[in-house]
Amino acid sequence: MSGLYSAQMRKPPITVKCDCGATQDVLYGERWKCPTCHRTWNTLQIPAAEYDGLLRRVRRHQFEVLAMAAVAAAVVIPLIVAFGSRYVLLTPILLAAWLFVVLPAWRRRYRRTARDAPQWELHPE
Repeated sequence: MSGLYSAQMRKPPITVKCDCGATQDVLYGERWKCPTCHRTWNTLQIPAAEYDGLLRRVRRHQFEVLAMAAVAAAVVIPLIVAFGSRYVLLTPILLAAWLFVVLPAWRRRYRRTARDAPQWELHPE
């Protein structure tokens, strides 16, 4: 099964919009033939360095949120185990802070990364 789940499958698709108005999500490195006008679009026209840079920024954001959750768990769980159940009340407070402070700030940065992502102009082959 690991052979079926390759690194290429984990990369986000690129939305290709044909001159005729048809759109399709295509994986990087693949060609797409428009069913309407039969033009062929090749995503390899996108510079690999730019696409990989975008992937690195997206993965960094994903890693940040997982790291923050792991740090919070690494602090709270030993407190509960070592000092008793009175620290269990800390959990809803931390979850509320996570939900109302950390996640909105993280989402703003993530959206800013998506908004500032390069837009490539492909030409039909």
